[in-house]
Amino acid sequence: MNSPLSPIDFEDKRLKIKFKLEKRLQKELQALTKDPPTGVKVDAESIYRNLSEWIVDIDGAPESLYEGEKFKLMFKFGSRYPFDSPQVMFIGENIPLHPHVYSNGHICLSILTDDWSPALSVQSVCLSVVSMLSSCKEKKRPPDNSFYVKTCSKNPKKTRWWYHGK
Repeated sequence: MNSPLSPIDFEDKRLKIKFKLEKRLQKELQALTKDPPTGVKVDAESIYRNLSEWIVDIDGAPESLYEGEKFKLMFKFGSRYPFDSPQVMFIGENIPLHPHVYSNGHICLSILTDDWSPALSVQSVCLSVVSMLSSCKEKKRPPDNSFYVKTCSKNPKKTRWWYHGK
């Protein structure tokens, strides 16, 4: 039978987890800063304030419907990252008009929930979002946008998404 952790052991374990999270985030930040995908830039000031909450600027890809447009993604990393996906959503005044992006900034993208893997990173999420935007054929909201926005949680990770083809 395992004995319960003492308060000191519990705090020690919590600090080790926090250290591993910060180490992973620092490594990802360095990679994204050094070799960002085209049109992606980290808002360094946002990370300076809080390593667990990032703002990433994304430019619409050339020759796409979003060419010349600028967007902001917010990443929030929980204590279980990278084993749990980050919360990712568009923020600001320019939320892309896209069939998988709700007007409140929530993104219906499987790698943000069901298909998440600890092998994925902020960089791979940004590439997926840029790819999703670049492959769009028609600027429009999801058909259930109004209902979803009225009834959803503020956290898109609490949504049980239904992905086409699954």
